[in-house]
Amino acid sequence: MLLERYQQAIDDLFKKVRDTQTDNIIKAGELIANSVANGGCVFLSSICHSTEMDLIYRGGGPIFYKHFSYNLKVESGQRKRDGKPDLSGENERFALKMADMRPGDVLILGSVSGRSLNIVHLAYEAVKMGIHVIAFTSMEYATQVDAVHPSGKKLHEIATIAMDNCAPAAEAMLDVEGIEAKFGAASGIASDYILWSMTSVAVEMLLEKGITPGILKSANFPGGSEYNTSVVHTNYDKYGW
Repeated sequence: MLLERYQQAIDDLFKKVRDTQTDNIIKAGELIANSVANGGCVFLSSICHSTEMDLIYRGGGPIFYKHFSYNLKVESGQRKRDGKPDLSGENERFALKMADMRPGDVLILGSVSGRSLNIVHLAYEAVKMGIHVIAFTSMEYATQVDAVHPSGKKLHEIATIAMDNCAPAAEAMLDVEGIEAKFGAASGIASDYILWSMTSVAVEMLLEKGITPGILKSANFPGGSEYNTSVVHTNYDKYGW
C-alpha cells in the first residue's frame, strides 16, 4: 500500500534527521537560548512552504518566536533603457533594518535547494549585520545545483548553522507506478520536526539558566487567552522571553 510506503519513508526520514542532525539541533537550540537570555530576538522567516507558521503564536509554543516577512512593490512604467543599477540585496537590507534586527539576534529561514535568490540575499545581508542565521536546506539537493547569488555561494555556505532537512534532491521520496513524478515531499515535515527539536533544546537550556520562557496556552481552551495576556505577554514585553 502507498500509505504504508509513505509512513515507512517518514520513519526513515526522521531517523536520518536524528542520526545526522542531532549535533546541529543542539547547537541551534543553544544559540537561540543564548540570544534570548542576552536580550536578543528570534525571527522565523520562510521555511519550506511556511512550515515556520507551526511555531508562531500557538498553544505549546514559545512567545519569543516572531514571524518575519517583507514585501516591496514598485510600479514603474517607463521605457526600457540601457544599463541597470545593481540592487542586489537592497530589499533585504532595508527589510532587516526596518524590522530592527540587531547583532546577536537569530534569523531562521530556509531554501530546500539552497539557491533561492531572495532567501540567500536575506541570509547574506543578515550575517553581514551580525545576525545569527540558522538555515534549513537539503544538502543532497544543494550540492546538485549551481549558486545564483552574486557571491557565488549557496545558503549552507553563508549560514551560521546549516541544518540539513535530509530531503532528497527535488523533494519527493517515492516512485509510484503509473505516475511520472515522485510522490511525497520530505522537506516540510522534516523541517517541522527539526524546528520543534531545536525549540526543546532552547527551552531546556533557558530553564537551566533560571529563565522560564513563556509558553503559550491554546486560546480556545478555557483560561488560555487570559493566561497568555496576563502572564506570557507581560513577561515577554518586560524580559523578552
